Amino acid sequence: MRRTFLLLCALVAANRAALPLEEEEDVLVLKKTNFEEALEAHPNILVEFYAPWCGHCKALAPEYAKAAGMLKADGSDIRLAKVDATEETELAQEFGVRGYPTIKFFKGGDKSSPKEYTAGRQADDIVNWLKKRTGPAAPTLKDVAQAESLIADNEVAVIGFFKDVESEGAKAYIKAAEAVDDVPFGITSDDAIFSKFEVTKDAVVLFKKFDEGRNVYDGEITKEDLLHYIKANQLPLVIEFTEQTAPKIFGGDIKSHILLFVPKASKDFQEKLDQFKKAATGFKGKILFIFIDSDVDDNQRILEFFGLKKEECPALRLITLEDEMTKYKPETPEITAENVVAFCTAFTEGKLKPHLMSQDLPEGWDKNPVKVLVGKNFEEIVFDPKKNVFVEFYAPWCGHCKQLAPIWDQLGEKYKDSPDVVVAKMDSTANEIEAVKVHSFPTLKFFPASEERKIIDYSGERTLEGFTKFLESGGKEGGAPVGDDEDDEDLDLEDTEDADSDADEGHDEL
Repeated sequence: MRRTFLLLCALVAANRAALPLEEEEDVLVLKKTNFEEALEAHPNILVEFYAPWCGHCKALAPEYAKAAGMLKADGSDIRLAKVDATEETELAQEFGVRGYPTIKFFKGGDKSSPKEYTAGRQADDIVNWLKKRTGPAAPTLKDVAQAESLIADNEVAVIGFFKDVESEGAKAYIKAAEAVDDVPFGITSDDAIFSKFEVTKDAVVLFKKFDEGRNVYDGEITKEDLLHYIKANQLPLVIEFTEQTAPKIFGGDIKSHILLFVPKASKDFQEKLDQFKKAATGFKGKILFIFIDSDVDDNQRILEFFGLKKEECPALRLITLEDEMTKYKPETPEITAENVVAFCTAFTEGKLKPHLMSQDLPEGWDKNPVKVLVGKNFEEIVFDPKKNVFVEFYAPWCGHCKQLAPIWDQLGEKYKDSPDVVVAKMDSTANEIEAVKVHSFPTLKFFPASEERKIIDYSGERTLEGFTKFLESGGKEGGAPVGDDEDDEDLDLEDTEDADSDADEGHDEL
């Protein structure tokens, strides 16, 4: 009897193992129970850990499915898969998932050290990245048809033309190809391909389906020079900010961006865009020109970040994304090529002053226990040499800030009659000051009574008891010197978490 039972169990297990993995639109659906099986069946597999409520995951879904279909149609052994991380919490924890979507590539069936996916979120980006991870960075093109296919199948493609593919220049080209994730490369020494594309000597050509159509690099071929050339030419002169283009915009080498906020549905949209594009020509490789549809709901957070409202658009802003984000506003709102050129020229020559947003001082700003600060009264209040001022820098949409609000109100109530302690708050999405750069919400800073304009970061527990100990110790218990890095899980300014989502198990990434 026991032997029969064991035999039946073995048969059930065998049948279960033989069952195909569940698929949705060519994407494998993985769970803890079939994850190992998937790695055995498909040694090269890209896995998206997602949350059903995540807006970015929803936006990625059709491109992810399209990429899966493209690979399947090519007969590739690479597969795409997805895991609902809110259901498969053990898997999410095992692979260090802290935000959505998180995408990891498992190569050769090895799950010990998957590689983080780093490229864009369009189907071509995904396919190109995977092909580079599993094959040569720049496959050899042996005939004209292969070269034409590479160009036709991609928005941007790079071909290295080398009479000798073992030359130093060719080797430098291969190294550059290995360093670029989101553009497909090819290499050739075929005379027919040289002739077809009118190349007469060693060169690198970037082909693209926009602007000039192609850019030829025929200078000294080094990895560094090629990377600069590719980065400068792979994006359109003017690029729209979308879910798909955001990784290319933020991940590029150009950290100075000019933004045109304009409703695409407006009658003069094309006229404004043409003027903007006309100005962009002279700043290629120096300033990235981006336009943002101000009517799109998902873009309202960005407008808010720049202190803009839909009715104020079209509008221009310039931002630098170096160690500190700095914003600039043109003196004239009229959008003409001449005005845009003048604005950008003044920026490149260092003649612009940063634009710091400030709300008007509200009536009764000091009537409640927690005082309300704006840009216009900030310096006067926090750097009063006779006052110890504890400030919460918040964003109205931030879930962490909403959770902190009642505790912060209690703290204000506790010290409302104190002659030398002020508890305050400032909406950092609408007010900016030079003395403090806010990178996440909430940010808590203490300004002790002093002539020296000292600032102390609060890094303790966000409890009434923790705050009280901090204030009573003069900012020593729970404090950290300004500039100290800490493991902050709050929202970054570039984070675009759904404002109505209070899920603490993770956040959306840009």
